[in-house]
Amino acid sequence: MIDHGGIDVADFEASTAFYDKAIAPLGASLLYMLPLEYTGGAKVGGYGRDRPVFWLQEGNGGQKTHQHVAFTARSRAEVDALHAAAVAAGGKDNGAPGLRPHYHPNYYGAFVFDPDGNNVEAVCHDPE
Repeated sequence: MIDHGGIDVADFEASTAFYDKAIAPLGASLLYMLPLEYTGGAKVGGYGRDRPVFWLQEGNGGQKTHQHVAFTARSRAEVDALHAAAVAAGGKDNGAPGLRPHYHPNYYGAFVFDPDGNNVEAVCHDPE
């Protein structure tokens, strides 16, 4: 149902350095930068596997409240890899990889805070 979304970030370069490493294990990367003439001079870039679906926008010192974004992992190994990559890129652990059966029996997720304090999650819904 959701086609794409994004968050404001305080430091675009720090955030893209974090997300470049954190979501690479999912096969995602920064695919597109909007031309500055269309953004009022703000840096705006889109991440995805085959098209931009997660957008970062420089502006206003980041979000006023912290956001939560969950990335779909194709396997539990991808969840593990995103968590490790995000922590290695400077993210703060907010929940090690593991089953979260209170959501549903096969919910395997991991959580990390990004440089702006947003809760970044990787989740796999497959049974193994």
